[in-house]
Amino acid sequence: MTRSRCLCALLALFTLAVAFLVAPPASAAVSFSSTGVNQNGGNCLDLPGGSTTAGAQLRAFTCSSGAANQNFGHTPVSGTGDTYTITTQSGQCVDVYGASTADNAAVIQWPCHGGTNQQWRLVPVTVSGTDKTFNLVSVASGKCVAPSGGSSASNTNLVQLPCSSANGRVWRLPGFTAGGTTPAGTFTNPLSQHGPDPWLTYYNGYYYLATTTWNSTVTMRKASTLAGLATATDQVIFNLTRPNGAGTMWAPEFHLLDGPNGKRWYFYYTAGREPYDLGTQRIHVLESAGLDPMGPYSFKADLLDPTQDNTWELDPSILQLNGNLYLLGTFYNGSQPMFIRPLSNPWTASGTRRILSTPAYGWETVGGAVNEGAEVLQRGGKTFIVYSASHCSTPDYKLGMLTYNGGDPLSSASWVKSPNPVFQRSNANGVYGPGHNGFFKSPDGTEDWMVYHANSSASGGCDMNRTTRAQKFTWNADGTPNFGTPVALGVSLPAPSGE
Repeated sequence: MTRSRCLCALLALFTLAVAFLVAPPASAAVSFSSTGVNQNGGNCLDLPGGSTTAGAQLRAFTCSSGAANQNFGHTPVSGTGDTYTITTQSGQCVDVYGASTADNAAVIQWPCHGGTNQQWRLVPVTVSGTDKTFNLVSVASGKCVAPSGGSSASNTNLVQLPCSSANGRVWRLPGFTAGGTTPAGTFTNPLSQHGPDPWLTYYNGYYYLATTTWNSTVTMRKASTLAGLATATDQVIFNLTRPNGAGTMWAPEFHLLDGPNGKRWYFYYTAGREPYDLGTQRIHVLESAGLDPMGPYSFKADLLDPTQDNTWELDPSILQLNGNLYLLGTFYNGSQPMFIRPLSNPWTASGTRRILSTPAYGWETVGGAVNEGAEVLQRGGKTFIVYSASHCSTPDYKLGMLTYNGGDPLSSASWVKSPNPVFQRSNANGVYGPGHNGFFKSPDGTEDWMVYHANSSASGGCDMNRTTRAQKFTWNADGTPNFGTPVALGVSLPAPSGE
């Protein structure tokens, strides 16, 4: 071969290599959740046993339909079109151990910190006869997720290896959503890939969203559009440090209420000593320094019952009715009823709790007899409490409703329970366990909207993989709300009026 022919051949190889390295990026710019199926052996990306341990190594394992530990959230990195953070069932991020750039460095889960060793490019690789196939490329090392040694065997640990189009480096992501930029005036769900127990408010030009973190931080994200919430950054607005309420943060709500210094935001949440120590879970409240929903906040009080403070209470919410203020929540007495307690101000009880609603219908007792997550809805002089029923570990977690019929709000006789659920699963739309909702108005105040969490699999449970979703609802001729059917993920919906 002549020298010129050698140079031509080398140039051709170089051009081919560059073409592979700069392959067109995945066009997706929206969040999605998906399994990952390795194209060498057909095993799935898997978090062993659904581990919550930081540093647990991921593996390729026999696929199991609907398994939560094989379902991974993909959230776009702001300013990119093909780069994602990938989160596991426990809410931790897929990570290259020690930010290593070496071959065979372990691919693990680790608490999310935003580093480039937790950022992954989805580089398309064409595989004949299928679609949605990618290299998962570490931004930090430029190397790809693969079973150790390129093995096709189940139960093979995952490592990083040099990228190629060989099957062991290629993963099919069947849930991949190619959305591009969301068209103006529309949005798609989810608004948060890991967003259980959402609370959403529109205030002074922005949407504010808080969800369960299940750790010692209180976070909030904001955006000028509903679509913008999907890629907004969760900002830490408070760190829990008090011994009796630093182990978790869940079921957050923030309300603009009158206090001794005028209106302030009061941020209500549940927290305990340890994540799974339910016996220590109590309701707590923060107070803002001004009128910014993101604070700064200071700790205000433990909202304990004045006579029954030795039992756990969850899911705080606020009812304002007939000029009085009440705390709503749930507790355990063999089943899980809803309670109501009078307040003298946003952080002080003026009486003991009273049972408001006990689970009695069959649809309220699937997996456990539960009435929780009470949320107030008021319109045209009517007051409703919409609550979550059955256990959140089941796909039949759903919404029920109480209607106020006058009299003392502390008396259960003043409330009428609807005999049927008002919002529930949709198998056709792939929405399971919709519940723990909230309500908000469109920016121009003409539309009513609900926010709620749900699972995309009938086997989904009470974990951080529940996603935040929003949709508009309407009203029936008799003045009751009509929540309709939960909408499938990825469906383009008109944005709230006034955006």
